[in-house]
Amino acid sequence: MARIAGVELPENKKILFALPYVYGMGRSLAKKILEKTKVDPDKRVKQLNEKEILALQKEVESYPIEGDLRRVIQQNIRRLEEIGTYRGLRHKKGLPSRGQRTRSNARTKRGKRVTIGAMRKEMRQKMQKPSSGS
Repeated sequence: MARIAGVELPENKKILFALPYVYGMGRSLAKKILEKTKVDPDKRVKQLNEKEILALQKEVESYPIEGDLRRVIQQNIRRLEEIGTYRGLRHKKGLPSRGQRTRSNARTKRGKRVTIGAMRKEMRQKMQKPSSGS
């Protein structure tokens, strides 16, 4: 089983489609790496020999991926928050930072809907009774 940048690559996939399992590596970067290392992109991961795996590992190390990339992204977000930019404030509040509308969408960022405002008369009276009785 091939292990590149701490990630186990699926054995039955072609190497071109298995490399993007590494965080920070897309298909175009995978193509570029395969061209540099002269590995056939149609080869399956289980068909790679040790020499090819070592060449891929060495080439992949020259790019920011996995933990290094996550750390860089977190540092960039922290920097934006510290200097008080608009994007930093949006990150702090957990809202979209790239101009998307939030009135009707952004559910994945904002979470489950919470109804605020309109309350039925009976419910309001029930909520007021315990506080006035003590």
